[in-house]
Amino acid sequence: MMLIGNPVYKRETMVSSRSFRLALVLLVFNGILALVALLNMYSTLTQVRVTAEIQYSSFMDLYLFVAVLEFIMLVFIMPALTAGSISGERERQTLDLMLSTKMTPAQIVLGKLAASLSTMVLLIISSFPILALVFVYGGVTIKDMGMLLICFGAAALFVGSLGICCSALFGKSTLSTVAAYGVMGAVAVGTYGINQLALFFSRMPNGAYFVSSGAGAAEGTSGGLLYLLLINPTTTFIMTMLRLTGKDQAGGGIIRWFGTHGENFVSRNWVLCSVVLQSALAAGMIWVAVRAVAPGRKGR
Repeated sequence: MMLIGNPVYKRETMVSSRSFRLALVLLVFNGILALVALLNMYSTLTQVRVTAEIQYSSFMDLYLFVAVLEFIMLVFIMPALTAGSISGERERQTLDLMLSTKMTPAQIVLGKLAASLSTMVLLIISSFPILALVFVYGGVTIKDMGMLLICFGAAALFVGSLGICCSALFGKSTLSTVAAYGVMGAVAVGTYGINQLALFFSRMPNGAYFVSSGAGAAEGTSGGLLYLLLINPTTTFIMTMLRLTGKDQAGGGIIRWFGTHGENFVSRNWVLCSVVLQSALAAGMIWVAVRAVAPGRKGR
């Protein structure tokens, strides 16, 4: 209800819904997904006529392909949608005019963020009928699609909040966009690289976590640095897909990439913990953006 009465949200969504570009993006994106899905199903049925065998894994591959494509789109498009929202108002010298009205800085920030999230949610939900094609052959349940939607929502909120925070902190849209992509790259690649580096050093003879197996092979672990991956949306998505394919056993496959770790509450509920943590970080970044937009920050 708060967003429905938000004038910034109403204006942004009205302008977006009336633009031809949004309709064209929906048509092209879903058209490509539908074409790929139908070609995949056609090739599978053609193989059935020849071999009399149904490869159900091909339908699962179709689901994974569409899900990966949507996630990549989300991660790369969301910073572009939000990074120039506040800084663009500064460049057009309209932010001070907005602050001179009865709107609060929180309404401005939340309205801009919610408008960008609405566009992304529209793209994701519009593609769900294509994902639902796998229901014809089974292997994916409504619960699985619900988990995927929650994963997408948490990633969109985290990445969008990062973009809006950078937009509020930097005065230029170009600088805020570069900063948003840089921080997102550091989170996505940096947390993985830190764990790989820690695992490499732990396998050295003087490593802090060096363990020698009976065969003489060295086994290491990244230790507590593993939990840095909780803030990585890519890791959350991979864990969701691993659970769908049945490979998420005894703490999850991605955890075993970084050595032997004991099973605990976090490892058993990795997706839930990461979604909660990323949502909390998103709330923190929104608070920073509101403080940066507030007139009191300039001493007025």
